[in-house]
Amino acid sequence: MAEPQYTHVPRYLTGDKAGLHEFLDKFDVFLFDCDGVLWSGDHLFPGTVETLEFLRKNGKQVVFVTNNSTKSRADYCKKLESLGIPSTVEEIFSSSYSSSIYISRILQLPENKRKVFVIGETGIEQELRSENVPFIGGTDPAYRRDITPEDYKRVAAGDESLLDPEVGVVLVGLDFHINYLKQALAFHYVKRGAVFLATNIDSTLPNSGTLFPGAGSMSAPLIMMLGKEPTSLGKPSQAMMDAIEGKFHFDRSRACMVGDRANTDIRFGLDGKLGGTLGVLTGVSSKEDFVSGPVRPHAYLDKLADLLESDS
Repeated sequence: MAEPQYTHVPRYLTGDKAGLHEFLDKFDVFLFDCDGVLWSGDHLFPGTVETLEFLRKNGKQVVFVTNNSTKSRADYCKKLESLGIPSTVEEIFSSSYSSSIYISRILQLPENKRKVFVIGETGIEQELRSENVPFIGGTDPAYRRDITPEDYKRVAAGDESLLDPEVGVVLVGLDFHINYLKQALAFHYVKRGAVFLATNIDSTLPNSGTLFPGAGSMSAPLIMMLGKEPTSLGKPSQAMMDAIEGKFHFDRSRACMVGDRANTDIRFGLDGKLGGTLGVLTGVSSKEDFVSGPVRPHAYLDKLADLLESDS
């Protein structure tokens, strides 16, 4: 997916009280990425709780939009609350939830091909269950093992005890137990006609102040093997934006996307024709990325808590 070129110069708002006032007054709804914006791993950035409280106090609607598929909305709600951020499940929109909605309500799968082969963690499984979508793979210990010589023979023979004939979708998310067996089975399911989906295509995952392999790194080998891209249900996919708008019924011109990653968070807001996009420098993208890169926010801050300067 080629990135569009943007020529506008982002406004640097840290320390600009008047600019912050002007910017905040334009929006009623703020869509927040989580990792890299509110926290990194289990480290909550200073001022996050106060900033969200400040926005809510001023009548702003807050929605948490995350590409991390390892947690369900219920899991994210628990994490937010454990960090002192009041929230409800209904305020959270994750890529695992977006994927489950897409599979259950949009894909028209044949009656005998409605099972999903999952590369991913429990967050995907919980959301698939919430939509009554059958699945295999995922956290099942039967798939968390090395491939054997016998497995090669069974796959080659089309052994239905290993290649389930009811699988019509391969859904790839972040998987902390990725292995050759899972990749091999996913490859053969897609070769046999299964729909190739990804919760998101983030190349990296921010954690503990550095970067680790992201969900896009799980689907990359399959893309190389298959010579085709998956349909992505996370940022910057506009299928996700349409689903969010359909749920929350907001005016896009009065909404702002806040994120740390130019090619996913910021592009998500720009492609979605939101009224604003706000970058923060606590995650993946650098100042140079925001100012000179191909995808640029309307404005950027050193950190999210700098929004509080408008109230000082």
